[in-house]
Amino acid sequence: MSHAAHPAPAALHADRLRPAAKGWCPGAHRAMASGDGLLVRVRPQLARLTSAQALGLCELASRLGSGLIDLTHRANLQLRGVTPDAHGAVIDALCALGLADADATREAWPLVLVEPCWQAGDDTEGIATELLSRLNELPALPPKFGFAVDAGPAPVLAAAPADVRIERARSGGLLVRADGAAAGHPVSRAGAVDAALAMADWFAATAKGVEPASRRMRRHQQIFSWADGPQPLEPAAASASLPTPGMSSLGPVYGVPFGQIEAAALATLLRDSGAVGLRLTPHRALVLEGGRWCDARAFITMAGDPLLRVDACPGAPSCASATVATHAVARALASGLAAAGTGAPRSLHVSGCAKGCARARPADATLVGRNGAFDLVRSGCAWDAPVQTRLSPEALCSLIGMP
Repeated sequence: MSHAAHPAPAALHADRLRPAAKGWCPGAHRAMASGDGLLVRVRPQLARLTSAQALGLCELASRLGSGLIDLTHRANLQLRGVTPDAHGAVIDALCALGLADADATREAWPLVLVEPCWQAGDDTEGIATELLSRLNELPALPPKFGFAVDAGPAPVLAAAPADVRIERARSGGLLVRADGAAAGHPVSRAGAVDAALAMADWFAATAKGVEPASRRMRRHQQIFSWADGPQPLEPAAASASLPTPGMSSLGPVYGVPFGQIEAAALATLLRDSGAVGLRLTPHRALVLEGGRWCDARAFITMAGDPLLRVDACPGAPSCASATVATHAVARALASGLAAAGTGAPRSLHVSGCAKGCARARPADATLVGRNGAFDLVRSGCAWDAPVQTRLSPEALCSLIGMP
């Protein structure tokens, strides 16, 4: 049903807090209920799957799920539409593929995010492998607490979610940096994991001492008081970009529109490319390790594709919190961006509700579903005050050229 555009009521212009979201991420053993069934998350070590593992996951998604796979901002994959009755079979299959651990307690250990272009034996692979082997040494930490091992020639994960970062320093060495801090503590490769674990220990010991208790490093009120690290502090090297659609040193790179993959399309691409492995990035892209370039209409193949400028959550009916469908609207807006020229927003976010799960940082224009229509937020997040409300999907396209 079409609705006319309305200015936002005055009450909506007050600053708003982000609505409460789940305080944990789904896993394989601990699936999360959604509007289309259970979400079962897979956390591939070093953000890499062999071709056999990836094809097995595609088959599993088609056979016991909805046939859709999400690529998350933490470089994880999750199967959608799994029924409760099929959940046990999915876990067994993931364990057989080497994509889940039979010990469910390991799922609660912090995530280790890695820069996707690591090479065997380099600093990123060596440090991340050691860190993964020592996560059992950590105390209890908040569910979304995590590490980033970003030790390539230049950091590429600055915008990716992590609490403790192991990065390339401006001097060319390594440092351990608390997320949100302007500089980090210089470390050797041999001492990097010890320092990262010590920082996490410090967080666990001090986060409960503030009110409210800190759940993420960036918001920790005592972030600059960690005195156990080496001195003096040093800034990280200038950030570089994550792989974008096109060819990379590892193989072809394909973007994933809105982070949602059709399992059948991914299986076809893997087979046609001859890739030996699949690397995941936290920026909605797949790297086909050792593969050849193939035409793939289901994926983004050009670095300048306007779809890369649009974030969108699954929306209704996939998500029970959403009251609007998001992907069709997001595609229409992306098509408009291509034709609108320089006056169009550089970034768009289409959110099914005010939680803003698809994008936690501000966008030039954010469209928020509410009671079957959309509110418009300019230069903000989904939970910020809108400047217009009750917009119909048809009315949104005319906003592409908004000043």
